[in-house]
Amino acid sequence: MEKALELLHDDLIGVEAQFKKDLTSDVLLIRKVGEYVLASGGKRIRPMLLLLCARLAGYQGTKHIGLASVVEFIHTATLLHDDVVDSAVLRRGNASANAVWGNEASVLVGDFLFAKSFSLMVRGGSLQILQSLSDATTMMAEGEVLQLVSTCDLDLDEERYISVVRNKTAVLIAAACEVGGMLGGAGEEQEKALHEFGMELGIAFQFMDDALDYVADQAEFGKAKGHDLEEGKVTLPLIHALRQCSEQERERLAEIVELEELSDEDLAYVVSLIDSYDGIGYTRQRSKELVEKAKGHLAGFPESPEKAALFELADYAVSRRK
Repeated sequence: MEKALELLHDDLIGVEAQFKKDLTSDVLLIRKVGEYVLASGGKRIRPMLLLLCARLAGYQGTKHIGLASVVEFIHTATLLHDDVVDSAVLRRGNASANAVWGNEASVLVGDFLFAKSFSLMVRGGSLQILQSLSDATTMMAEGEVLQLVSTCDLDLDEERYISVVRNKTAVLIAAACEVGGMLGGAGEEQEKALHEFGMELGIAFQFMDDALDYVADQAEFGKAKGHDLEEGKVTLPLIHALRQCSEQERERLAEIVELEELSDEDLAYVVSLIDSYDGIGYTRQRSKELVEKAKGHLAGFPESPEKAALFELADYAVSRRK
């Protein structure tokens, strides 16, 4: 991500300073939990995309700093709630906030971050931007519930799974890109192009998370290997394997996904099955296809350092190892 980091060096320093300012609260625990999660190694993809898209659209002001902070606050709030729902003990290689402070604190600080985000958006004064980010937040909540009702569902197909991913992950990335365009007064057609760029990229990003959950080293990826499976989440590598496996293999998978705890033997069986049907290779290929499709949405923008940085970020989405 060298191009993006170089271009955005000063802006990202401003965003980090904005985080601290926006976490100001008389309640010490809010600041402690918020700072802990925000400082735990996040890649800042969403703020970077908003900043780059604003610059691509010709924005010259300073509002992009505050809005980049807002999208990371929204993302962080969802992480706090997700880890409670998933009973996670690790987040980005560190103890999750709920493991340190408990579920109650994590949920309530997540609520604070959501509320603070909307307070900051209203102060920004743009109804269009408020609508974009509030719509995305609503869809994210729907995506979380959709994922919950799909738990352990071996009949979940790729199309339905993409609906989960689009709502749960991709909509905020799409909104971040679109808001950048809105700040720069890009016009409806270019705003839509930026939104679609973010949507395709967001789905690709989640697909890579799906693959890494089965193959990445825990110390590098930052969460336990096979955590998605242990939570009953049927993701793309497994969906692809299920399309091709035998009835006997499917019955064994059904037994495993229902277990409260997975043994090393159970996880090894599922990883072996996914490997047999090239579920990881298929997932990576789908991610690459989506990234190329995402890049195509930026064809109407002239070549620039910002466009090159966006392409580099898109490529990073499918080449990363954590």
